[in-house]
Amino acid sequence: PGGGAALRLRSTRAPLEGINKPVIDRVIRVDHAGEYGANRIYAGQMAVLGRSSVGPVIRQMWNQEKTHLKKFNELMVAYRVRPTVLLPFWNIAGFVLGAGTALLGKKGAMACTVAVEESISDHYNNQIRTLMEEDPEKYKELLQIIKQFRDEELEHHDIGIEHDAEATPAYSVLKTAIQLGCKAAIFLSERI
Repeated sequence: PGGGAALRLRSTRAPLEGINKPVIDRVIRVDHAGEYGANRIYAGQMAVLGRSSVGPVIRQMWNQEKTHLKKFNELMVAYRVRPTVLLPFWNIAGFVLGAGTALLGKKGAMACTVAVEESISDHYNNQIRTLMEEDPEKYKELLQIIKQFRDEELEHHDIGIEHDAEATPAYSVLKTAIQLGCKAAIFLSERI
């Protein structure tokens, strides 16, 4: 049984020659960390709001994030990228952020979703530009993955707006604080 998984991972191993390894390491490491953090945020939201009317909406977005994380787990193996050493911190911080904003109610959870997904979409756009400048043909598969995930993150953003995120008390302050945290997390996860 275990042999099949090992063969599958080897068959998805990306060719490493000719790639800009430091760029690819940063891209995959930070995206893995981001999808890991997003999973923890949605876990926190579900812990608080899972049985509420917005629970199925959160569950649907979380399921997509699980797919994203699974793909980046595979890419880490294929490109031989180590995860950020900050994963234990993102585990706790993500859950606390998700649960904390969910304690503000449905609108608070959706405000968190809007802030995080907007930050992640911007980050994915920056990565797309970087990979396009490097070599769009060489990084074609990775570009397709990032573009698809960016589009799905934008859908989550729009779902948050549709579910009254902007009606959260002190919305702009909350959104700004969360986005500053996202920028710091991106900066750190790319590097360590």
